[in-house]
Amino acid sequence: MNTDLSNKTVAILATNGFEEIELTNPREALDNAGVKTFLVAPSAETIRSWDSDKWGGEFEVDVKLENAKAEEFDSLLLPGGVINPDQLRMNEDALNFIRAFFDAGKPVAAICHGPQILIEAGVLEGRTITSYPSIKTDIENAGARWLNQEVVVDAGLTTSRSPEDLPAFNDKMLEELREGVHDEQTT
Repeated sequence: MNTDLSNKTVAILATNGFEEIELTNPREALDNAGVKTFLVAPSAETIRSWDSDKWGGEFEVDVKLENAKAEEFDSLLLPGGVINPDQLRMNEDALNFIRAFFDAGKPVAAICHGPQILIEAGVLEGRTITSYPSIKTDIENAGARWLNQEVVVDAGLTTSRSPEDLPAFNDKMLEELREGVHDEQTT
């Protein structure tokens, strides 16, 4: 297995209201591994985070969603937060972008409420994942098996429950990126 990630690129799909630590911590892990990360968002300039119980910082958008192409990235990261996935799941460009990663078998990592977007994209049928516990029923209704574990990997799809799980989430996200395309990842 190739352990050098310096030639890899990861799209981080988010919008206003993403949980700050769920973007910054995995992004730091990716950056430290030599991965090139790109914040992709529906807005053109900046998006604002949610930091625990209040609005957080402003983050510069690297690629506007309407210009983003899944074939230009090796993997996709979906941070959670309550507002962020709720907004993205109503954006057809976001759903198509996500589906393209699954269609190509590329690794996808989603944490906390991030899997809500995967429900709307219709990519969870028959999968085993975890998430923030409050969306367990939604995930099961989408046809997935839900586990209460710090990290779950299912054929290239890495999921975790909350910021407390970030160390395990980051390790598995990087492992799946090293492994590359997963034929079982397709929708």
